[in-house]
Amino acid sequence: MTVAPIYLDTSAVLRAWLETGTSPDIEARLLAAPVLVTSRLALVESARVIHRVRSLGTIPEQRLADAERGIDDVWTRCDVWELSREVCDVARAVSPTKPLRALDALHLATFVIARRKIDGLALLTTDTRLAEAAGAV
Repeated sequence: MTVAPIYLDTSAVLRAWLETGTSPDIEARLLAAPVLVTSRLALVESARVIHRVRSLGTIPEQRLADAERGIDDVWTRCDVWELSREVCDVARAVSPTKPLRALDALHLATFVIARRKIDGLALLTTDTRLAEAAGAV
């Protein structure tokens, strides 16, 4: 079985680490991918989620600290793409008929640009709107 390179949306990484065991397919794909790509945006989003969850106190601190380390380990495996002018320009126009929020449009734009340069790049997300918009481009 050939494993494709993966563009990681923040939602997939958070699901794998904050809800461990609920998405074995996602967890397996994260481990098996020969190449991982993401946007700098994902690092900011995941850090903000960790801060928010920590302030709510809904997850025990030790479990949250373990998840934070695991998420950081995933990001160190990634080729992190910057929020460049090109990404922002593509995000302004990408998938205009889909109800994407701004941050999702930035992820989708980064994925579209990366897919032009990386053969077989697949999107890994748990965000239904983002997955649908990606299917339309």
